[in-house]
Amino acid sequence: MSQDLLTATTTAVREAGTRMLTRYSPDSRQPGLPAVLDSLHANDSAVAEVLRPALAAIRPQARWLDDEHGSGPLPAGEWWLIDPVGGNVNAVHGTPDWNIGVSLVRDGRPVLAVLYFPVPDEMFTALEGGGAFLNGDRMRVSAKTSLAGALTGTGQAQPGHDAELLERMGTSFTAMSKAALHVRISVPVSQQLAQVAAGRLDLHWQFDNVRSHAAGVLLVREAGGVVTGLGGEPWDPAVESYLAAAPGVHAAALDVLAALTPRVPS
Repeated sequence: MSQDLLTATTTAVREAGTRMLTRYSPDSRQPGLPAVLDSLHANDSAVAEVLRPALAAIRPQARWLDDEHGSGPLPAGEWWLIDPVGGNVNAVHGTPDWNIGVSLVRDGRPVLAVLYFPVPDEMFTALEGGGAFLNGDRMRVSAKTSLAGALTGTGQAQPGHDAELLERMGTSFTAMSKAALHVRISVPVSQQLAQVAAGRLDLHWQFDNVRSHAAGVLLVREAGGVVTGLGGEPWDPAVESYLAAAPGVHAAALDVLAALTPRVPS
């Protein structure tokens, strides 16, 4: 991947963020679920209208996928994976923690990532093998070596979880709260992954991996972090659960979470 490709993608994502800022208001208050759903759809559509033609022009051979809740493996080749408004539910309720997310995945491997947080004007970028950056400054994950002082997090990647997964999430919160300094449960997941890459958060775990997390995963990796499945296996878009962490706390966090991961019969 070239720097020119990243620069062009970053420009497109910034334009999409500018478009979304015209729709966003900190005074937004939703009267109920129908209005929330309408606003979510309208925001996603507005951002996709900017990104789809721009990214098609930048990399016409790459296919497009903006199902931010999609999961499982991708067919071979290059794919633009788009999360039009990560944390959209926050945006429609007037809070600032939302972003525009784009990754380019080649044969199941993220090779480019751009996450833009328009309200604080923070642009997170990464190229495979080229490091991770925040507004042009190189990022490094946390240097912590103990969970005792760690800021940790998890979140809800998609609505409609079954009762078993919700129970696991609750149990994991209790287990990690006993081991770490603090546990944050919030959306968007991509925001937590970006904060791990920046060293502001020490680790993030997820029981429901979706493809649109690829941008955040690449940011963490390129900032020196470790991303694996909860069984310790290498991360890929098809793993069901994962842990993204600073190297000094990854093993200890994996020990806390491994007991909560269902074992696949051999």
